Amino acid sequence: MIYLFLKYLHVLSAIVLLGTGAGIAFFMLMAHRSGDIGYIARTARTVVLADFLFTATAVVVQPVSGVALARELGLPLSEPWLLVSFALYIAAGVFWLPVVWMQMRMRDLAGAALARGAPLGADYRRLFRLWFAFGFPGFGAVLAILWLMIAKPAL
Repeated sequence: MIYLFLKYLHVLSAIVLLGTGAGIAFFMLMAHRSGDIGYIARTARTVVLADFLFTATAVVVQPVSGVALARELGLPLSEPWLLVSFALYIAAGVFWLPVVWMQMRMRDLAGAALARGAPLGADYRRLFRLWFAFGFPGFGAVLAILWLMIAKPAL
């Protein structure tokens, strides 16, 4: 029974992590492409909140439930596919943490521009380009981890 609970928790947090990440990327991109500063500011506020509520929770649950699941199954944490998963998880975090800061900064810049009735400046555009670029390796690492979870390949 504990195995099924841990597996459910682990899969659910993986779904939340991937789903929230994809949703955040889509809505931020659409807001940016609109050029509407009010829309960008509102979307950025929502994205930051979603990252703290959903993504951060899943980021904590994933390794805790994964290690507990491996122990329940008697899998040594030195399994090569697990070690690669851990390394990819750290890599995803290296890209995700700056993204959260960038989203907060873009939220603040868009809010300030909206309040002043001014256009978005070069700082916002530079941050958006970085945010977009950091998304690919971060999200790609999470997708690779999902494949490793499913396939458990002999590496």
